[in-house]
Amino acid sequence: MATTTRPVGPVPRPPAIARAAGASAVEGRADRLDGWRDLLREHFVALDVHADGDAPFGGTVRSSPLGHLAVATVGSTGQDCIRTPGLARRDADAYLQVGMIARGRAVVRQDGREALLGPGAYAIYETGRPFAWRFHGPWRLLVFTWPRELVGLDEDTSRAATARALGGDRLGGIVGRTLADVVATPPSLSPAGGDRLATELADLVGTVAGEALRRDDVPGPRGAAELRTRVEAFVAEHLEDPDLGPDMIARAHFVSTRQLHRAFADAATTVGRLVRQRRLEHGRRELADPRLADLSVTDVALRCGFSDLAAFSRAFKDAFHEPPSTFRRRHGG
Repeated sequence: MATTTRPVGPVPRPPAIARAAGASAVEGRADRLDGWRDLLREHFVALDVHADGDAPFGGTVRSSPLGHLAVATVGSTGQDCIRTPGLARRDADAYLQVGMIARGRAVVRQDGREALLGPGAYAIYETGRPFAWRFHGPWRLLVFTWPRELVGLDEDTSRAATARALGGDRLGGIVGRTLADVVATPPSLSPAGGDRLATELADLVGTVAGEALRRDDVPGPRGAAELRTRVEAFVAEHLEDPDLGPDMIARAHFVSTRQLHRAFADAATTVGRLVRQRRLEHGRRELADPRLADLSVTDVALRCGFSDLAAFSRAFKDAFHEPPSTFRRRHGG
């Protein structure tokens, strides 16, 4: 797990921590759906909630502070809890959360993936991006909430790690039991001790996620070839986008940037060179096309994703040994 510098000064704290202010726990109960939405927003973040059928509704939340970490037990009936793009955009504070199933079954979705979780399994998700939980029947969930900026998990790793079922291997099981024990019997610690333990628990979760990703980090020859094929098609469709590059391509294919580069390790080119080569080939075709003679060379450069004419001219001359304007004159474009 990558580390980051811990910020100095005020940081966003989960609402339950802010309201606890010295209390050992905060509890809430709701018997109506609108009250349940309010309760979830007070303890966590705003969610769009839809309950199943006409069955009697009820839900409970119990949250305890542990340094800058909030640990909570949440239980209710079958429902969907959705963090829509609009809700994520309107919330100034961002948190990293871990949800562990204590009872029932659930599916969590984020970043183009979904994970089916049963008792003892857990998953990472982030409140700064849309996510969704689908709970089947009565359920109980253990939720761990850290201010995002206090978690040393880099963005690429986080996007690759969210909505993956964790806890099924030896290391994941050990960390999962530790997390469950913290909820069942919260330790009595000084504020400094609580913050240290909160950080250490986040690092343990990051280690579990990192090891799970490492196992999946190098796809087999067939998987790598399939990913390269999809990437080539994606590059061809997005040549005009100036942001086209390894980070954008990795996000679009729900892999980390490191996974993307490793898929190209045995190929004749890298991701960056592939983008550059396809842009230049596209530019050369447009310069030679008489139907596009009214376009200036600058227009062609922008249509190929280059930021300006100078960058296009340098790259074109390096690749084809003449300036684009000379190439156009020779080919009658």
